[in-house]
Amino acid sequence: MPPMTVGLFVWGFGALFYLLGFFHRVAPAVITSELMRDFQISAAALGNLSAFYFYSYVFMQVPTGILADRWGPRRLLTAGALIASVGAVIFALAPTFGWAGVGRFLIGGSVAVAFVGLLKVAVGWFAPNRFALVSGLALFFGIVGAVFAGPPLRILVDHFGWRSVVLFSAVTTLLVGAGTWLFVRDYPHEKGYLDFSNPPSHAKQKPGSGILADLIEVFTYRNTILLFLIPGGMVGCVLTFSGLWGVPYLATVHGTSPAVAATLTSLLLVAWAVGGPFFGWLSDRLGNRKSLYVAGCGISVIGWIVIVMVNGLSLVSLSVVLWVTGFASGSMIISFAFVKESVPVRLSGTVSGVVNMGVMTGPMILQPAVGWVLDRMWAGDIASGVRVYSIDAYRSGFALMLAWITLSFVLLFFTRETGCRQTVE
Repeated sequence: MPPMTVGLFVWGFGALFYLLGFFHRVAPAVITSELMRDFQISAAALGNLSAFYFYSYVFMQVPTGILADRWGPRRLLTAGALIASVGAVIFALAPTFGWAGVGRFLIGGSVAVAFVGLLKVAVGWFAPNRFALVSGLALFFGIVGAVFAGPPLRILVDHFGWRSVVLFSAVTTLLVGAGTWLFVRDYPHEKGYLDFSNPPSHAKQKPGSGILADLIEVFTYRNTILLFLIPGGMVGCVLTFSGLWGVPYLATVHGTSPAVAATLTSLLLVAWAVGGPFFGWLSDRLGNRKSLYVAGCGISVIGWIVIVMVNGLSLVSLSVVLWVTGFASGSMIISFAFVKESVPVRLSGTVSGVVNMGVMTGPMILQPAVGWVLDRMWAGDIASGVRVYSIDAYRSGFALMLAWITLSFVLLFFTRETGCRQTVE
């Protein structure tokens, strides 16, 4: 059997690609001023530019599962890294808003394969009783990428400019792709070890018509529809705030510097990363999905109301609220176990892709929608060539976030508890 160190080495290339994907996901939050100035765009246009990443990312969720089964993780992750590097080059060198959108679109669609590919590597290279541990490490790597897109990115942009930094990330992604092709193999037997399980036979795969039938069937279960909508509200709030509008909001409303604001949004992400594994572990321990999810979502709703509506918070108080809100938002990780248990096991892969699509629909819709509201309420103020928005404008825009996460909280009461038991035919 392959030693743990060998498995981690092989798996690590996919983890690095996932890290870079998270970096690109939230990087626009730190360079909002630069992007608005260089492309001469409004808040709504900036929201759309950032959301181009999510448009292709969401679209690729179901196809990614199919490609992972047919190509294997080595080819899937290599192709994803190569396309992502091309997208990053286009984004960095973009002379116009249109070309920048093309770059973001390519990046989002290509890094969409990272998480599924990472799980496929884990299935092949680790014993089943290590899978949960490795999945937790995957989330850790992703949040590390998001943190690098906070204060470290701001420092690098101040010294080298955003275009140079994005070009460097493109080169890094290309190197990760090359390393994936050279060192990653789909199963241990390809490196002379014994396999933990028998590799799946391509002859047993369902034809395309079977895939379509499965997609239709999963939506006949109540929890699928509800859990498609619910996590989108929670993740949409986290990534709309930390991934785009949180830094300028904190600078405007609370008077923080861009570096401090970036640190606070990174704190939200770190808390989210810690909360996910905790809620997943506690849900398994208690044998309950619904009640714990309701509690986490309820705390998140209260936290976002405080962040958006309460004036005069000290830096310490604001940090605590952001941490608690991010931690409670980690309860959305229950969605995947919850929905998997809500359908027959043969549909588990399909329904996971559907829910992951719903997860990313949240930021895809909310990021440009908040920007549209900001532009509608813009009073005409400009500083250093960039539009400046009022507190009322931000609160009106963030009201969309509050509306969706409140809807998520209400919809949770209509889900059917599984008791951590798998649905049978």
